[in-house]
Formats: sequence, C-alpha cells, structure tokens
Amino acid sequence: MTQPGQTGTATAVRTLVVDTTVLDDTEPLLPFTDPRHPLVWSRRGAGLVGLGEALRLEFSGASRFRDAAEAWRACADAAEVHDDLRLPGTGLVAFGAFTFAATSTQTSVLIVPRTIVGRRDGVTWLTTVRFGDEPAPAAVRTGYGDEYRITLVPGSESAESYEQHVADAVGRIRGAALSKVVLARDLVGRVPAEADIRRVLADLSLGYPDCWTYAVDGLVGSSPETLVTVSNGIVGARVLAGTTSRGTDQTDDHDAAIGLVTSSKDQDEHQFAVQSVLAALRPHTAHLTTSEVPYALKLPNLWHLATDVEGTLSDGSTSLDLIAAQHPTAAVAGTPTAAAVALIDELEPFDRGRYAGPVGWVGADGDGEWAIALRSAQISPTGELRAYAGCGIVADSVPAHELAETRMKFRPIVEAFG
Repeated sequence: MTQPGQTGTATAVRTLVVDTTVLDDTEPLLPFTDPRHPLVWSRRGAGLVGLGEALRLEFSGASRFRDAAEAWRACADAAEVHDDLRLPGTGLVAFGAFTFAATSTQTSVLIVPRTIVGRRDGVTWLTTVRFGDEPAPAAVRTGYGDEYRITLVPGSESAESYEQHVADAVGRIRGAALSKVVLARDLVGRVPAEADIRRVLADLSLGYPDCWTYAVDGLVGSSPETLVTVSNGIVGARVLAGTTSRGTDQTDDHDAAIGLVTSSKDQDEHQFAVQSVLAALRPHTAHLTTSEVPYALKLPNLWHLATDVEGTLSDGSTSLDLIAAQHPTAAVAGTPTAAAVALIDELEPFDRGRYAGPVGWVGADGDGEWAIALRSAQISPTGELRAYAGCGIVADSVPAHELAETRMKFRPIVEAFG
C-alpha cells in the first residue's frame, strides 16, 4: 500500500511494529518471496527476500534522494522495533530502486515488506512488519511455477543506430566537449502473465554468484558493481569500468585479463570512474583508501577492471545520503557529469528508468547495501520487459567494439529469460 501523503514526503507515517526472530531454516531464500512480485537482494546464498508491502514510498524529480532520506528517517523514528539480533539487514528494512535521471517518467521507490527472511554469516532470521495491533504476518514458502522462455529483440535503439551514436559521441569527445560518456541500448520482450520471476533470479544467482542479484518493483538483474555499503560507520564501494570478454581457454583467458589491465583506453575509462567516486565520498569521510592499482575481476562471461574503496564516515551520513552524493558516477554517466548526462539525453532514444540507478536496501539506522542496477531488466505490471546494456565511450572507442561489448553485457539477462 502507498501511505497517504507518502509520495516523496515524510508526512502522515503510520507507526510500524517490527519484530525480528531467529529462524531455524537453511533452505534457499527465494521460495519465501512472491513469484510475480519478488523482493530480493542476495549474493552467494545470503541476503534478504521480502513478501508483500507494508509500506510503499514513491519519489520523483531532482529531490528524489533527499526526499527518500527524509521520509525514511521519519518512518524509522516512528517505528517500534524489536530486534535482539542487530545484524545488518535485521529489524526495519526497506528495499529500494531509484531512477537514473531526475526527468524519468518512472518513480523511485522504497518498499517495506510484510515479511522479510534474511541470512548472513550462517544466521537466518524472520522479520514481520505490521501496524499497531494487527496480527503478525506469516512467512510463506511456495514452490516454483512452470518453466518458460522468452526472446528479446532490439527495442528503441537498433545495433546500427547504436554504432552511429557511439561514433557521434567519439566525435564530441575528440572535440573536447567531454572526456567520457556511457551510452546504452535496449532489448524488449514480453513475460507470460503467470511467469514465476523467481526462476530467472535463481538462474542469475547460480550463474553469477559474486554479483548482487536483485528484484525490486519489477526491476530484476545481477549487478557486479557495489555503489556503496554502510555498516557501523564504515563505507565501502567497488568501482568497475573497463571490460573485455573471457578467453576461450586458459591461455586465451589469461591473455585477455593481461590485455585489459595493460590497455590505456580501459585504464583511462576506469580512472574517470574511480575519481568520481572518491570525489563524492571524500567530504563524508575522515579516512579513505583504494586498491593500489586496478585489478581484473573475473565474472563468468567478462573481465572487468575493478578498484575497491573503503573509508570511515565522519559526518553521520546514511547509505541514502551517500547514494545521493555519488549518483550518477562516471561508470554509468561519464565525465564531466553534467555534459555526459546532457549527451545521454540527446543520443539515447529511451528513458533509462531505473537502469544504472541505485538498487538495494536500507535499514532503520541508515546502514545498507546498494548496487548500480546493471545487467538489468524492468518488467512492467502488464508484462512488458525492457533490458539495458551500456558501455563507456572515450576518445579511442571503436563503435563495432562497443556494440560487441553490449552483447556480452546482455548475456546474463538474455540467457536467464531465454
């Protein structure tokens, strides 16, 4: 349900009663969430799944992050929380997904489920959420529905038009209008009316165990990029930019990784992304460190250049405050940000919606885990699906190579649904 007055405001919040207890269960988490409307945040079998909606908060426009942070503080302050475990993800939690652009026609959302089943460090728990004297909801496990397969086809941006837009962007960059821009293209399809979305999430979790597999309000995917984590005053992030395909054998794969870490084009693209994250986090930290040099992160189908960032918060910022400070990073927009976003608006023939926006969860204390919504698809209430993949364009980019990279990045979603 959407609370009255709760579309981007912090007024009229009803008091939530939240109870967390240990759950003696080691079975997979996915069966505890809704087949058609799953709420999921997981990696390597741990994480959170939610069922139902106790509270739904929606936000739009340039103030969406600030409005969400204010509304969430009001909800948390008013909530009655019983949580003896006090682990990350216990107690009051909202799943969230935010749009990439302030001008998007889609809304950004925070959803508090009726029930949450979580697992971390070998401990499994159940959180129930109710209003006042309502009875506590029960956790419900359901079996998977029938298998299904769908085919995805080009959407608003064809392969040919994408290559032309990449060429246009390279011309702007060489003309010194900007240093980097991230351009995406889309694929579309239709999900059957009774499709069990958890099947896709199970495939993504199994195929990409080191990524964050997520589902929030129809946004599904498996992201390798951690935008920000906040836990007990410590902030972390993983920056990815620079990509190449895996090799066909061990020697070829090794050569691909070496080629990536020694590529000046990919190193330049990566440094733009790292510096944008550091610039956003420095005002909020007393101490901030990074990996000495970017390293090659191995995924089932790709190598990425990666840098890990960690720091100590100095100003009491919450995870919602920090995603507001960071978004959009150079990894999903470009450098300088304003010029890159303007060029995205000019060249991309679609509304990104929540693609490349923050997706994750936030707790009552403001701690949380947020990824960038990559390797993603948005499923509408009527079953229309739109998937996205993008590449960082710099002066040395070759349109055909960037198109090939989008094909690699589409693989997780294409294979999970197909």
